Amino acid sequence: MVSAAKLRRAKERAEASRPYAEKMAAIVSSLTTSQSAKTSSNKFLVGTGKSDIHLIVVMTSDRGLCGAFNGSITRATKRKIAELRKDDKEVKLLCVGKKAYELLKGDYSKYIVGRISDIGKKQVNYIDAEHVTREVLKLFDAGSIDIVHIVYNHFKSAISQVVTFQQIIPLQVKEDASLSNLAYEFEPDEEEILTDLLPRNVTIQVYKALLENAASEQGARMTAMDNATRNAGDMIGKLTLKYNRTRQATITKELIEIISGAEAL
Repeated sequence: MVSAAKLRRAKERAEASRPYAEKMAAIVSSLTTSQSAKTSSNKFLVGTGKSDIHLIVVMTSDRGLCGAFNGSITRATKRKIAELRKDDKEVKLLCVGKKAYELLKGDYSKYIVGRISDIGKKQVNYIDAEHVTREVLKLFDAGSIDIVHIVYNHFKSAISQVVTFQQIIPLQVKEDASLSNLAYEFEPDEEEILTDLLPRNVTIQVYKALLENAASEQGARMTAMDNATRNAGDMIGKLTLKYNRTRQATITKELIEIISGAEAL
């Protein structure tokens, strides 16, 4: 019941964040279709010019008892690491949530460059997203990474969460054919707008991912607790039946012994 109440609030916040994040991405994409933006040297658009070092921001929870929520994210991360290593890419990990670090430190400790815990201890907020973004940009500005991915669970329903990878640096622009023939005039120019919007877009996408993850965690926890309650009920039922049968067998055996003794006399 507690998880159901938390799930409702987390779901509402996640669903409310989607239109804003999607519209922000659409605005940035439309700006990048202009000719001047296409020749931009903005690092959030063009990256470092290389794709050798990939940072994966692994978003999990700080607590367990939520079914396969954390395991599905870390398994997907391991597969992604294997794919990148196969292509001779270097991988670095930023663990957001205690479980990410606990589940990955055994085999992948050499890849972990940082960890952040207690995100959204009470409720996820924009400041948490800014904290994660600062850590990412610190590595990016130092030139120690080329491409940044975030991995999180996209909330579908209480029993369905989809592991999602999203590249946030450099920005993956989706060309919109409906905008290709339209001419816009920007004030200030596109480069100045992008300089302000692109870092903010990274934070928005991280914030959306954190909210989606929070809702998915509560859904997974509610389902896990419901299954645990059902399993406990089934076990109690089986043990009660076994107890009653054993008790009846013992009583029957004692009655047989009494009757046999009486007949012998």
